[in-house]
Amino acid sequence: MSTGFTGKVAVITGAGSGIGRALAVNLAGRGARLALSDVDRDGLEATAVRCEARGADVREDLLDVTEREAVLAYAAEVKAHFGTVHQLYSNAGIAYYGEVWREAFKDIERVLDVNFWGVVNATKAFLPHLIESGDGHVVNVSSLFGLITLPAQSSYSASKFAVRGFTESLRQEMLVARHPVRVSCVHPGGIKTSVARNAMVADGLDPDSVARIFDRRMALHSPEMAAETIVEGVRRQRARILIGGEAKLFDLLNRVAPTGSQRFWAWYSRFLAVAPRKGTA
Repeated sequence: MSTGFTGKVAVITGAGSGIGRALAVNLAGRGARLALSDVDRDGLEATAVRCEARGADVREDLLDVTEREAVLAYAAEVKAHFGTVHQLYSNAGIAYYGEVWREAFKDIERVLDVNFWGVVNATKAFLPHLIESGDGHVVNVSSLFGLITLPAQSSYSASKFAVRGFTESLRQEMLVARHPVRVSCVHPGGIKTSVARNAMVADGLDPDSVARIFDRRMALHSPEMAAETIVEGVRRQRARILIGGEAKLFDLLNRVAPTGSQRFWAWYSRFLAVAPRKGTA
């Protein structure tokens, strides 16, 4: 299997902004053909324009990754359009902030539907085409919170740990079956995207406060840096792609001292206190 991108058909979910957009532009510059999707029509169109300006062959589709039948139909349409599919980047996701006692069941279900089942739906839909291509690669985006946990991130971490487990097991299955598909799991640290500003929050908490904390204390890297790290990891056939020095450091800390790591983050979270929603006690 080759490690280049020229002429490869790459599918990117969540391509309307952030890492997804940066991935699309990066791959466009490397000669890939692109199938881009998102629920944000304007963002998706803006990404497509930037990719086409780089000479890429682009297909754009509105797609909600939680709608399984739509994702299955989309995979078949992309295969028919391009004739083959080589790479899948499952990047669509949402953020959520709230302690367990504050969370509504419907919010927990929504986070898991998008972040975990969206990855499962896309992987299941495209995997037969990736195998058929003879040169496939599945790239599923987890998170730093798929390696460590923080207070008020229980649902988000659950979804991202699930992505990690699903993806790592899939990689083993591809090795056992000798299918021509590589598998990578991506763990970004703090990336400067709109995900925190658009995050869901539990009742009684101020979403603007969540966004400010993320922007000031956690957003360390540009989406372009994240995309370059992912693409380089794919080129090098990395099974695990960590983005940012903090992701590597905190992963090491968690493996060396898992209990101590939990205590550290419980202490540190006191400096990340989120304000109550205006008008609430």
